[in-house]
Amino acid sequence: MSNTLSYPELAELLQTRAGVTVDPGDLEQPGAQFDDFGIDSLGLLGIVGELENLHNLKVTSGAESAKTPAEFLELVNSSPSAKAGA
Repeated sequence: MSNTLSYPELAELLQTRAGVTVDPGDLEQPGAQFDDFGIDSLGLLGIVGELENLHNLKVTSGAESAKTPAEFLELVNSSPSAKAGA
């Protein structure tokens, strides 16, 4: 994983941690919401756990409650350890 989480990486994590297959391009669409893809806060919590445990990122509190992929990526990529290149 690079220093910042991308839409393709998020799509891969959604598949492995939440069991939902989503095209990265669909995640990038303006107005796309996690609800549209059947992803809830529990699925996002699994992704946050993956990022924190396996990628040594400290994800900003509240990321698991993000309503949109753009909001989630903004929260994850603004985490201090993401900026530091963890």
